[in-house]
Amino acid sequence: MTPPKIALLGAILESNRFAPPAELVDFTSLTWLAGDALLSEARATTPRLATEFAAFVRAMDATGDWTPVPCMLAASHPAGPVRKAVIEEVIATSEDMLRAAGPVDAVYICNHGAMVAEHDHDPDGLLMSRIRGVVGPDVPITATLDLHANISQRMVEACDLIVGYRTNPHVDQIERGEEIAFSLRRILASGVRPKIAHVKLPLVPASVTLLSAEHPYGTLIDLGQRRQAEYRGAILNVSVFGNFLFSDTPDNGLSILVTAREHEGVANALAVELADMAWSLRKDFVRQLTSIEEAVAISSGQDRSPVIFSDAGDNPGGGGSGRTTELLAALHAAGVSNCLFGSFCDPELASEAHRVGVGDRFKARFNRSCDTRVSWAKWDLPFEADAEVLALHDGDVVGERGMTAGRRLALGPSAALRIGGITVVVISDRTQTADPVFFHMLGLDITSARTVVVKSRGHFRAGFSNWFSANEVFEVDTGGLTSPVHDRWPFTHLPRPNYPMDEDTAWPG
Repeated sequence: MTPPKIALLGAILESNRFAPPAELVDFTSLTWLAGDALLSEARATTPRLATEFAAFVRAMDATGDWTPVPCMLAASHPAGPVRKAVIEEVIATSEDMLRAAGPVDAVYICNHGAMVAEHDHDPDGLLMSRIRGVVGPDVPITATLDLHANISQRMVEACDLIVGYRTNPHVDQIERGEEIAFSLRRILASGVRPKIAHVKLPLVPASVTLLSAEHPYGTLIDLGQRRQAEYRGAILNVSVFGNFLFSDTPDNGLSILVTAREHEGVANALAVELADMAWSLRKDFVRQLTSIEEAVAISSGQDRSPVIFSDAGDNPGGGGSGRTTELLAALHAAGVSNCLFGSFCDPELASEAHRVGVGDRFKARFNRSCDTRVSWAKWDLPFEADAEVLALHDGDVVGERGMTAGRRLALGPSAALRIGGITVVVISDRTQTADPVFFHMLGLDITSARTVVVKSRGHFRAGFSNWFSANEVFEVDTGGLTSPVHDRWPFTHLPRPNYPMDEDTAWPG
């Protein structure tokens, strides 16, 4: 039997409509790989690219002969809408490489699913439909997506199988990459094309309510997995996509995707059942945050266990700048001690710390070059404090725990600065602090801190679970590009009515 010829490609970006546009440099500085270089990086011991992509390649390598056709994989940290020229170059390059390779037996697409372009609300679906146009109607197309994807009908119509993450924090990318590989082997062996059922609800929860280990999102995901098992092989996959609120698109809304091996009716029945359950839980998709004043009071208390704060309004993992100073300034003004704060993205400050050197002191000026007149930088206020340089690092590290475990990170020149009772980690690459390596690379001891602050929305929970239980985690209501409070944002494209923005929303309408 001739080994299957599988095309590999993808474009990974979670778009925050209110953040600066995603430029070419945002991709080339993270992942911009094509051809043999793409395949080589996927097979590296500690790859720099998406974990599920590398897992797919490893799983295919382990399960038999195959002929990979590596086209192009581009990825950026979360940012604003991607420039038209950038996404068109990614798509055109993959199309050209596919045509040059000749007929393929299948395609694997590694996307995020919440991308927005300056000219298109759904560039994920655009890419998928364009690839379908190249390979034709008879070639299976599979895809992995983040569970924050905004599922469009264009995506569903272009693909035969879409698999979403099941965990938030995201720690199952390896399993999902392997699942796609194993499923694709079965699809090719059987010759039977799967059938996808899609139900979208007028429910647009913020990401803080989409933790898979907690109710209600975890309850819904767990039900889907139990029901899939009960169907005894008739269901290939159940994915519950929570949506990404800040994309602000007509395709926002919680989506249920159920893929049957061959019988569409089975998939439809289960998708409707899960959608009914999700709608019955809609009021539970609302979460109260901790105020800055409460956070300061907690940090100032002496008779307590250690705590970790999420600077929820400034999560680089959702398009945040990583530069807001509101919480840092409040903690410093209150004289909070024994506090680790990570990580502030300020290349200029990090560079100055490297020039000053370990052990020396200087006036640390945060955000010295930010133009707060720009809408997406209005929270990046200047802040100054006397600082001592405690440690320096080049930022080239490998993740230790959680979503980045085993993945190589390039954080750029980094420094640990002590300002009063707070030690601030300063990095040069805008990355959320979801992994303890941000502190460990600088020799900082998490166990010795009474308060830890991270610029991360939820993924830090997996990275720091060794130190903090669920009742020691607080999401602080800070300003910034990822503030999860619906009525603070001028949404213009979200489907209306929706819950929770419109309390009287009915479904089915």
